[in-house]
Amino acid sequence: MKNPTNRRRFLRNSFLGAAALSLPVRSWSQVQGANTDIRVAVVGFNSQGRVHIEGFRKMPGVRVVALCDADQAVLDREAAKFQKRGETVAQYTDVRRLLENGDIDVVTTATPNHWHALVSIWAIQAGKDVYVEKPVSHNVWEGRQIVRAARKHEKIVQTGTQSRSSDGVREGIEYVRSGKLGAIKLARGLCYKRRKTLGLVNGEQPIPGSVDYDLWTGPAALEPLTRYKLHYDWHWVWNTGNGDIGNQGIHEMDMARWALGQPKLSPSIVSIGGRFGYQDNGETANTQVALHQYPEAPLIFEVRGLPEKSGSETLPNLKGARVGVIVECEDGSLVIQANQAVVHDANGVAVKTFGDRREDHRLKHRTNFIEAVRSRDHTHLNADIEDGHISSALCHTANISHRLGAAAGAREIRDELAGDAAASETFGRFVDHLRANGVDINLELATLGAPLVMNPDKENFYANGRANALLIREYRKGFAVPRRV
Repeated sequence: MKNPTNRRRFLRNSFLGAAALSLPVRSWSQVQGANTDIRVAVVGFNSQGRVHIEGFRKMPGVRVVALCDADQAVLDREAAKFQKRGETVAQYTDVRRLLENGDIDVVTTATPNHWHALVSIWAIQAGKDVYVEKPVSHNVWEGRQIVRAARKHEKIVQTGTQSRSSDGVREGIEYVRSGKLGAIKLARGLCYKRRKTLGLVNGEQPIPGSVDYDLWTGPAALEPLTRYKLHYDWHWVWNTGNGDIGNQGIHEMDMARWALGQPKLSPSIVSIGGRFGYQDNGETANTQVALHQYPEAPLIFEVRGLPEKSGSETLPNLKGARVGVIVECEDGSLVIQANQAVVHDANGVAVKTFGDRREDHRLKHRTNFIEAVRSRDHTHLNADIEDGHISSALCHTANISHRLGAAAGAREIRDELAGDAAASETFGRFVDHLRANGVDINLELATLGAPLVMNPDKENFYANGRANALLIREYRKGFAVPRRV
């Protein structure tokens, strides 16, 4: 180990293995003082990661000291901004090399979903605290592995569900949970967000020359690129993404679960949906209803990627909300959208408003994370990794139901939902929305997902091997999420 070359090889092989890492790191809790700058590395920043860079570098007592991206062009673009300001920043394309740097206290990551868990766990094992974007995982099992790693190594891990730091959202949820509107009947999450076609390619497409595709692919299967865009459109293929329920919808799923006060996964799940309105290389649903049945009250989630009607760019809405949450109670409802929570009485009249749409909840979320890093108490976090895991996993289990489903017409689906008034009403609007976009689901069939029954404590399905197989994935050698954290 005295030979530097051999030592570097040892470190590299340690990262590639599944066991805990043995690295020469400096842990914040061990060597830093409460008033010392926190040194942050940002991994993945072609989109949301740019917000991480600018947000953390502007915070007092925080310095962004390292950048990592598998796309050299993206890395060069952001590093140039530091150089222009006369700021020093280390640059990496391989996160394993970055994690060898002992002068990093915090890793934040906004990579594609399939990398979230691996970056987080490797960083935790290397002695870093972590801010991980939503969804925290690509599948249920690896989300729980992040929680295990965070607790074992006593690291602070915040989830990027920024609405948890919104005063208006918190106050609104506290209001309905206090019982002032009577018992909660259901919580409904909405992701009505326009998603246009990816286009339809004929065969394999070239990888951008600036991208190390092996690194970019990481834990996922190394497949040919069969869509026009490598970046962002990875959301809509199963190998790397989780559809809009796991993209935008995770925010609203989290708020809906928060309103219900449910700390675990739902005992039963079924999804109805499909990819309608165009033919392209996308795989995930662009129109979907997910029904999570909790004993006290259900959580219903709706995804709509098409406009209000064919030929329009106006988005549909429900009670004025497009991307938000509606909590139905015995004596009224709460509508959450854009940092505001509006209370409606039983007649639908707005009677009370919490919050301000101009509130900078993202800044509050980052501030909350940094405060917890300094206090070394994960209970101070507004969005601890445990909450991030559970809400992310609700998206994943809905998608598992969808992926194991079969084509069905409207009558068959209605028969399956008979006796559940809320589900039947939701499906009726689903059909009307598609009809307004020129889609007849008796001709262009929807997918009626497999009804799944789950053990929320063990986070697996009862007597369903096919569903349980989708709780985890096969990982590529060198990029496996560790089984022992």
